Amino acid sequence: MALKHHRLSRRERQILDIVYAKSEASAFDVQEALPDPPHYSTVRTLLAILERKGFLKHTERGQRYFYQPTEAREKVRPSALKRVVETFFGGSLASAVAALVDDAGGKLPADELERLETIIQKTKPK
Repeated sequence: MALKHHRLSRRERQILDIVYAKSEASAFDVQEALPDPPHYSTVRTLLAILERKGFLKHTERGQRYFYQPTEAREKVRPSALKRVVETFFGGSLASAVAALVDDAGGKLPADELERLETIIQKTKPK
């Protein structure tokens, strides 16, 4: 089941990003990692909403819930990247790649340059 990440609020996306980055997180972990964090009870409510929407699941240890994503990072990576490219680069993949290369000071390892060249060659019209 492909989940629709674009239907999430900004705060819900932030929470999902935190849980994905940590692989597992409690409400306290999420609250600590959020910028301008809301009250603890609000974080718990948002985690429960994300669970109802099917984005998270939890395991119970003691009196704490630990939340994990329901889909593997590899499965949601393309839609997350597409959202970033659309939001910050006006849908331009070239602008996104250029920004990443520029951020690296234009110095990419030879193997990464070779991989990019291979991908570009494969996508060129013949």
